[in-house]
Amino acid sequence: MIDIHPEQARTLAAIVKHGSFDAAASHLSVTPSAVSQRIRALEVAVGRPVLSRARPVELTETGESVVRFARQLELLTADLAEDLQPDQPLGLPSLALVINSDSLHTWALKGLAAVAHTAQLEILREDQEHSLDLLRSGAAAGAITATATPIPGCLSRRLGVMRYVPVCTPTFARKWLDDGATAAALAAAPVIIYDRKDDLQDRWLRRLSRKPLQPPRHYVPAAQEFGDAVRLGMGWGMMPEIEIGEDLRRGALLALAPGAFVDVTLHWQQWRHGSAALDEIAAAIQLAAGVLR
Repeated sequence: MIDIHPEQARTLAAIVKHGSFDAAASHLSVTPSAVSQRIRALEVAVGRPVLSRARPVELTETGESVVRFARQLELLTADLAEDLQPDQPLGLPSLALVINSDSLHTWALKGLAAVAHTAQLEILREDQEHSLDLLRSGAAAGAITATATPIPGCLSRRLGVMRYVPVCTPTFARKWLDDGATAAALAAAPVIIYDRKDDLQDRWLRRLSRKPLQPPRHYVPAAQEFGDAVRLGMGWGMMPEIEIGEDLRRGALLALAPGAFVDVTLHWQQWRHGSAALDEIAAAIQLAAGVLR
C-alpha cells in the first residue's frame, strides 16, 4: 500500500502552482532543502518520479495523480471542518472549472450563477476537445468535455448534444456562394475560425467535399466576437444552434446548406472525490444543460 503524507502532496502542488522549488518553499515558509526532501520522500513512497527537474517543472503522470489528491484533500478538509465546526465558517472554497467558450456564452453561465454562493469559481476557457488536460493535471476540479470516457480519478456524466450550423449573412452568400455551397465556392469563401485548435469548420468542409479545403481564414478567439464577425459578413462560421434561432428566423443569417450541421456531444467530468460544493456545481451544470439536444 502506498503511504503518501499530505504535506508531501501539498508540497508538490505548491511547486506546480508557483513554478519552482524556491517559490514553493517561500509559499510554504520552509527551506528549499525541506521542499527537496519532501519530494524525494514522495518519490520513494510512490516508487517513481513525480516531476521533471526542468524549467519550468513538469509533472509526470504519477505527479498529476498526486496533485489531484492534494487538491481533493483540501476540499474534503474544508467539508470536514464545516461539519465539525459549523459555527466557525472558513469562507468559500476555491474551485477551478474548465468550460468551453461556446457553452459559457450560451448556457453554462446560468447554471454557475445559480450556485455561485457555494464556491469561489475560476473559469478556465478551453476547447471541449482539449479540456481534460487541465483536469488531468489537477489544475481544475471539473470540466465540460467532448470525451465520454472518464480519466483516472474522475467520473463522467453526459450533458447533451451541442449542434453547430454553418451560417453566413445573405450579403456574404450572394457574394461568395451565389451558386450554392459547393466545394469550389467554399475553397475561396473566407471562413471564421475560433482558434488553431478549432476544427469544427474543417470537419464540416471535409464532410461536404470529401477532401481538405484551405479557404482564407480569420481567427477570432472569443465567442461573442466570433458571432459578431459572422454577422458582420467577415466570413461564414459554425455557430451553436441555440444561439442563432432568432437570426435564422429573421433572415439575418442563412444556413449554408439544408440540413447542414455538426453535432458535438458534451460530457461533464469531475474529480471522483471532490466536495459538497463540487457536487452542487455538477448538479447545476447538469440542470442548465437541459437546453441541449
